[in-house]
Amino acid sequence: MAKQGVGPSVVLVGRPNVGKSTLFNRIAGTRRSIVAPVAGTTRDMVSAPAQWLNHQFMLADTGGLFGATTDPLHSMVVEQGLRGMQSADIIVFLVDGREGLVPGDLDIAQAVRALNRPVILAVNKADDKRAKARAAEFHQLGFNLMEVSAEHGDGVADLLDELLKLFPVKSTAPEPEAEPEVAIAIVGRPNVGKSSLVNRLLREERVMVSDMPGTTRDSVDVMLQYRKKRLRLVDTAGMRRPGKVATAGQVESISVVLAKRAMTKADVAVILIDAAEGATDRDAAIAGEAQEAGCGVVIVVNKWDLMAGSDQQFVKDYDDKLRFQLKFLEYAPILHISALTGDRTGKVLEMAVRVAEARTKRVPTSALNKFVEEITVANPPTSKHRRAVRIMYAAQTASAPPRFVFFTNVATEFHFSYERYLVNQLREHFGFIGTPIRISVRRRAKRTDGAR
Repeated sequence: MAKQGVGPSVVLVGRPNVGKSTLFNRIAGTRRSIVAPVAGTTRDMVSAPAQWLNHQFMLADTGGLFGATTDPLHSMVVEQGLRGMQSADIIVFLVDGREGLVPGDLDIAQAVRALNRPVILAVNKADDKRAKARAAEFHQLGFNLMEVSAEHGDGVADLLDELLKLFPVKSTAPEPEAEPEVAIAIVGRPNVGKSSLVNRLLREERVMVSDMPGTTRDSVDVMLQYRKKRLRLVDTAGMRRPGKVATAGQVESISVVLAKRAMTKADVAVILIDAAEGATDRDAAIAGEAQEAGCGVVIVVNKWDLMAGSDQQFVKDYDDKLRFQLKFLEYAPILHISALTGDRTGKVLEMAVRVAEARTKRVPTSALNKFVEEITVANPPTSKHRRAVRIMYAAQTASAPPRFVFFTNVATEFHFSYERYLVNQLREHFGFIGTPIRISVRRRAKRTDGAR
């Protein structure tokens, strides 16, 4: 498994519903892990960088092990959790103080001992009198014991202090400058193959794959080194129609929120489409949210191995229909892959990196204004209000996504067709593949009386 981030790996383990996700969110200072009063809410291992007293580490939340849950995928959750434990440098074993020591805790303790890792046993819900009374039961497990309340934060600082004592001695040598990372969110409807694609790209079974819709709940991100680039792949929950999400309950509602949040933080969104179904209205809605978020976009048609035709005309006809269904993403490249067989999956990262680089590109002002002069001679600007308008000069004001301001002789806006022309010309001339481009128009500032 690829090591994530800088510093030791600290993994939270325990039975379902003992408070691991609440503790994870408190320590990491984020709401990355879904918290709900449902045993088995967390399935995949969720990781985030954390820091305490200038010491950095990677914190991981695992699914509940060896406890009562109605989750039909619990056996897969256990497998994921055990794999997460094996990747740990330090294990925080969380138990429920109110329930006291139960057989499931004994099973986990046995699995933890077999790994021969440093362990801290955290008795949670210590703010409850029942937990205080039963905390002594856990001493028989033989681990260093701390009492905490993940919900209220009691004892968490003491727990982190104990963690630091288990960290390797920090080197006095200056740390190398962190390499910029590219965040790639894999998004789409349920069951289009997002988790299968992530596992294929990582070349390991990092996230759970099942035919059951809604298998992925948390947004799971994993670091990957690719051609001297540091990539963060984010596997998100399937995004169903709002009506279906509302009837599915709290957990799926939060999952969709996290998936949308992943797009707002991503450099590139890989929008996965089921080849047999084509682009549905829901796919178009997801793609629209990616465009609105300003991230780069790559359209990936999965399960291409199931399509009957493969000749050039078939592919062209298929892509033409896809372009029509997602007409506002005419700038996004299209790839055809099979996550199941691995066919062309390597192209996904290659294209995502290209799009990420295009999204951060800066155009020199001199080159931009020479370009503006050339295209306005060939196709003079038109105004929304049919006023005579001239572009005096232009400037790129931001990147990620690229933003351009065009200064004109009058206060007006371009006609939408001319605005589209400008965007298309900018993209073609400067290579802004797969990224939305924002443009705005301003009237050139008038000279003051003293100006020459």
